[in-house]
Amino acid sequence: MQIYIVGGAVRDQLLGLPVKDRDYVVVGAAPGQLLAQGFKPVGKDFPVFLHPDTHEEYALARTERKTAPGYTGFAFHAAPDVTLEQDLARRDLTINAIAMDDQGQLIDPFHGMDDLKAGVLRHVSPAFIEDPVRILRLARFAARFGFMVAEETMQLMRQMVEQGEVDALVPERVWQELAKGLMEATPSRMFLTLRTCGALTRILPALDRLFGVPQPAVHHPEIDTGDHVMRVVDYAASAGMPLSVRFAALMHDLGKGTTDPALWPSHHDHEARGAALVEAVCARLRVPNDCRDLARLVAAHHGNVHRAQVLRAGTILKLLQACDAFRKPTRFHDLLQACVADARGRLGFEDSPYPQQARLTLALEAAAAVDAGHIAQSCEDKATIPTRVAQARVEAIRRALNEPQD
Repeated sequence: MQIYIVGGAVRDQLLGLPVKDRDYVVVGAAPGQLLAQGFKPVGKDFPVFLHPDTHEEYALARTERKTAPGYTGFAFHAAPDVTLEQDLARRDLTINAIAMDDQGQLIDPFHGMDDLKAGVLRHVSPAFIEDPVRILRLARFAARFGFMVAEETMQLMRQMVEQGEVDALVPERVWQELAKGLMEATPSRMFLTLRTCGALTRILPALDRLFGVPQPAVHHPEIDTGDHVMRVVDYAASAGMPLSVRFAALMHDLGKGTTDPALWPSHHDHEARGAALVEAVCARLRVPNDCRDLARLVAAHHGNVHRAQVLRAGTILKLLQACDAFRKPTRFHDLLQACVADARGRLGFEDSPYPQQARLTLALEAAAAVDAGHIAQSCEDKATIPTRVAQARVEAIRRALNEPQD
């Protein structure tokens, strides 16, 4: 029995990156041998075991055979006679098909180290085409490492899209990979890779439609809306914003993809159309509620947030109420973060000030400090309470912003 470290741990060590998880492959062993040493089996479908002390995963060397469409249609063969090279051959990319023995010696039958040095994502074998999740994983690695995709691999990905393999992906798995990609260093590379192979129009057609749609002239006509959204999501990543904000940044301009081309570069009322599209995308991909709710709010209200410098106190209060900012101030803060990313995701505006954030934060703090309970107690006619509270909040916002009386 021989044990090797494989996959991401070896790859990241060679790249000089922190190694988070180690996966092991066991060659020349049967399940009974691991069970006798205290290993615990994981599930029923894969010959994977947890180490009794470290709880790290140890998998018996295995081969795979495609039996049905989609990413679950595989039969596995695990036996003591399966070699390390056979096990590595079933992996997706050459950079993930490198093994290390207990002496630190590297086994690299598919020249993954050469591709690491060259910054290339390349498939191990034609079997890459059998699992559509590999398209998403490769795109995510492009976002993480900034590597280019080998042309022959891109051709395989296009073939997979044309043959409908991508259509077999279940929503939960698509969202899982998209969420991971959004948390990488340069998320735009994931979506551009998906677009290049044709998968984006199958997975996120509303996003794919933004490419080629012009931005309004005031927003730098030299880039289209798709390019702008990619810059926005990359800014959100560079600023370390959380997943919900990055997703909202990705979704914020969907409405522009439905504008009649005869009206370009204007996009009147795209916020309302965008909010509806966000709702549909999130329902289809089963996006978590926090990401869905923030993305919908940003799509619907980012235009008004951008205009905050010229909004009067009464209008600002309506905006705060529409965003449910008094009950959910943290989410409102995240909305402002997404709007910062939108403003700075433009050529030459990456470091521009965004005073709207401070203005609306100050307005919310002032309005929230109004003692609604005291006002309610002082009202003889209880029907007037909402109006009286709103008036007090408007006055508090006006004072906080030094807005002159009408």
